[in-house]
Amino acid sequence: MFPGRGRGKIRPPRRSMVFKGIVTSEAVDFEREWKSLSLSLREIHTKNASTLSFEELYRTAYKLVLKKKGETLYNRVQDFEQHWLSDTIRPRILDQLPLNISDHQVGNNLTSNERRLAGEKLLRSLKQAWEDHNLCMNMTTDVLMYMSIFNAAMGQFRDQVLRTTIPGREDLTVASVLVTVILDQIQMDREGDIVNTALIKSCAYMLEGLYENEEESESNKLYLTIFEPSFLAASQAYYKTEGDSLVSKGDASNFCRHAKRAAADEQDRCRSTISTLTAPKIKAVVETELVKHHLPDVIALETSGVNYMLDNDRLSDLEMIYELSSWADPSKEDLKQAVQKRIVEQGTEINAAAQAASDAPSLKPPVPDGEKLGGDGKPSLERPVNQQTAAAVKWVDDILLLKDKYDYVWTTAFQSDQGLQTGFSRSFTDFINAFQRSSEYLSLFFDENLKKGIKGKTENEVDQLLDKGITLLRFLQDKDLFERYYKKHLARRLLMKRSVSMDAERQMISRMKMEVGNNFTQKLESMFKDMTVSEDLSSQYREQTAQLRAESKRAELDVNVLTSTMWPMEAMVSSHNDGETKIPCNFPPEIERLKQSFEQFYLSKHNGRKLTWQAGLGTADLRAYFPEMKGKKTRELNVPTYCMLILLLFNELPPPASLTAEEIQATTNIPWSELTRNLQTLAVAPKNRLLVKEPQSKEVNKTDKFSLNDKFQSQYMRIKIGVIASGNKIENRDERQETEKKNDAERGHTIEAAIVRTMKQRKELTHQNLVSEVIQQLTARFPPDVTSLKKRIESLIEREYLERIEERDPPAYRYLA
Repeated sequence: MFPGRGRGKIRPPRRSMVFKGIVTSEAVDFEREWKSLSLSLREIHTKNASTLSFEELYRTAYKLVLKKKGETLYNRVQDFEQHWLSDTIRPRILDQLPLNISDHQVGNNLTSNERRLAGEKLLRSLKQAWEDHNLCMNMTTDVLMYMSIFNAAMGQFRDQVLRTTIPGREDLTVASVLVTVILDQIQMDREGDIVNTALIKSCAYMLEGLYENEEESESNKLYLTIFEPSFLAASQAYYKTEGDSLVSKGDASNFCRHAKRAAADEQDRCRSTISTLTAPKIKAVVETELVKHHLPDVIALETSGVNYMLDNDRLSDLEMIYELSSWADPSKEDLKQAVQKRIVEQGTEINAAAQAASDAPSLKPPVPDGEKLGGDGKPSLERPVNQQTAAAVKWVDDILLLKDKYDYVWTTAFQSDQGLQTGFSRSFTDFINAFQRSSEYLSLFFDENLKKGIKGKTENEVDQLLDKGITLLRFLQDKDLFERYYKKHLARRLLMKRSVSMDAERQMISRMKMEVGNNFTQKLESMFKDMTVSEDLSSQYREQTAQLRAESKRAELDVNVLTSTMWPMEAMVSSHNDGETKIPCNFPPEIERLKQSFEQFYLSKHNGRKLTWQAGLGTADLRAYFPEMKGKKTRELNVPTYCMLILLLFNELPPPASLTAEEIQATTNIPWSELTRNLQTLAVAPKNRLLVKEPQSKEVNKTDKFSLNDKFQSQYMRIKIGVIASGNKIENRDERQETEKKNDAERGHTIEAAIVRTMKQRKELTHQNLVSEVIQQLTARFPPDVTSLKKRIESLIEREYLERIEERDPPAYRYLA
């Protein structure tokens, strides 16, 4: 075997082979034949091969191989190529080297045009030499067909040309200068100068065709061993500096555009200028050095970063940020955290605005005690209910707008990324639950919309509104507290018949059932069932007493029978009666007879039950006569039950007789807080002042006198009078603390039930596993407190529902049947 590449350098023919009369035994004069061949090889290398007979040259070489001179011929050809490359080609290449190699480094002394021209001279000479060498070796291979001379000749080009040291610079070779020049040309290309990409591509192709040694493996290509590492290292330095420069300019949008353009340019450069082998590696360099190392700073830029883009709806810029984040980190953690932080900031602003609106005084100051009313006879009475409720509704509306905004950003700019959506939902959950009134405000939002907000809306619009509300319910952690408020508001809507649409009410319950389960809506559904049953009961009662009413002109009674365990009875009556002992109010005799009649009717159907009358939750229709009313003197009044009791007292008094507030309370037993509200409704509210109050002030004192307003005027035949709310509809601090206290007590029972349910199923369980399972069960309703859970376990042990398992590590419990 001869030295060189491949399996063998000579492929001898079969022994019996004869070629056009050439006899294998014929003697051969090697030197004479070689002289002829070498002259022909020189003619090939000097591009004068047109006069040569390649068939004759082939015969000569073939004959030498047959005569066992193949190895000698191979070595002579190698020597010829070596001398040709070293004596002829090498000087040409050295003559084209730039005068000052250091000038082709970044920060050199030459202009870019001078560097470009000097570099192109070397590239062009190497390209020409390489192409000529390839052409000559292809022709030589045709002559020396039985010798694998081509690969060895390529190695000669590598050793005699590229690895030649530079005179006076023993540390440099032609190959290292070539790499420097190519890198310099690429640098100029990156800076916007026009370079000869085809020329660079040819030299890169040359390096791809040469190998480090005799092993022709992919990883041994000179392109990968001497050029690509330098190219990647230079690119890393370039894009690090470029990234620093772009960040210092403070323009995130410009950074994103530049980064995308740089990534595209590098891929195009690999296709048109160097080699596609480098494409994935330079892509990683751009993504790491330019994007990954600088993107956090870009995202955080105050005047142009993600916050600015979100606040100013720069969706195209956000889309670019998302794309760059995908390059740097598949989880996009920096982008997710930035958007989450902004969501929480904006949500906190909404919370603060809602809290400020809730704490703000009424727009008009109330009339001081004893102050006279205005000259127009109308009091300067602000209705804080509307103001406070509006603050609650606005809080929900603002959050829904914020949610819609980020949903649009998520679908449009962030390609509906599920990881980002999870992070956004967590942020909404954080700031919504950071607001102490979130459960109450969300319930008020539903209350206002189901009373009047959905009026005039289409079915699709109602569905969208309810769906959005349910979305916020999904974020609430204290769902049990929301249920408490929702029951209270639902009860008032049902009893006062204020719902715009019962279908919408039932749709809401259905949606909540799908979202949080049957246990959540069980009591709500029972409330609707009670209303349906009450309608049937009232109808049956009216049928039974129809004849009696016709004979005695009795008043009609419409009763709602409520299951006390399903309805929020304490919340529906005055929630803060200033410590008053609850005493049943006194009804007029005709009303008392109706009560007793209905009780007999009801108990005859439901033996063993007890009815408790809640006068503060009903209304009454009265027919009133006003002697000075213009036109028809009578009007129909729809008033709260307490107002009815107050007005009926004046039937027994001759005008202009009056009653004090203390006398009215003594006669009716209406709780003082409720009495003051109802008296304000009848005597202070400007539109429907059925009573005259002395003195004319907002506040009601026990000595204030009230008389029937004979001069009352109204253009309406039917007048509906609603009671003035006791303070804000939203709970004050004391009321909220009381609600939370009751809710915590109920949570304690819920925790105990979950513990017993779990232990009954498992029989024995370690402390840690029991806590984990109970928390998992209860998280859908509220976030359980571990300390409270431990206390409940101890309570169950004391009451012998559970026992500790002695000498068990870790601690465990056993269920006691």
